[in-house]
Amino acid sequence: MNNEKYKLLLVEDSQDLGYLLTEYLRIKNFEVKWLKRAQEALKHLQNIAYDMAILDVTMPEMDGFELAKQIKTQFPELPFIFLTARSLKVDVLKGFHLGAVDYLKKPIDEEELVIRIENLLARIAGTKQEVSTTTQFKLGAYNFNSLNQELCIGSQVIYMTNKESELLHFLAMRTNELCSHKDILLKLWGNNDYFNRKSLNVFITRLRKYLGQDPEICIDNIHGQGFILRTGN
Repeated sequence: MNNEKYKLLLVEDSQDLGYLLTEYLRIKNFEVKWLKRAQEALKHLQNIAYDMAILDVTMPEMDGFELAKQIKTQFPELPFIFLTARSLKVDVLKGFHLGAVDYLKKPIDEEELVIRIENLLARIAGTKQEVSTTTQFKLGAYNFNSLNQELCIGSQVIYMTNKESELLHFLAMRTNELCSHKDILLKLWGNNDYFNRKSLNVFITRLRKYLGQDPEICIDNIHGQGFILRTGN
């Protein structure tokens, strides 16, 4: 992968780890900006766009979870991962609930970190390319615009989150076909693990609720295999 075009924002208050990661990622041809405070990062993002942010959780003044909330509100197109020593299940689930594309636990091998970042950036780039080719879908009584993240039925407009829209787009591209758990998770979450499978189920439940006004539309769960978006089209 040619990493020269990828710009990373690292928010880490540890002097030693911040320096180590910055230097290693630069060796791997990423452009890296290292900041030690969440507030400083938010101010910096007002003027410079990044391809991905790497966030610590335990920081003074504003922790990484609150920073993630602010990023989702102010810079919704910026994907972020957590790299933190907080490894309790409740923390991992909270991280994914906030919209993280990955949650990595310290200490982590630098080579593994690079591979994960490369895979995530490739997936995100692929999703954006896929969205650019097909953005309008007719799903029974619904009209779905994945570019604008809007699901419409009659005069009602449902404004979807990034992940909701990505998931519905993935299923809509393959209507009436089985989409395996593994394919969905690797494409949209970047990792086929326990926490991501739980997250996927949550998002499927949301989509079923959104699509519930048309009885011809359903998302079937094929036990142990995946999901099928069935339409009356």
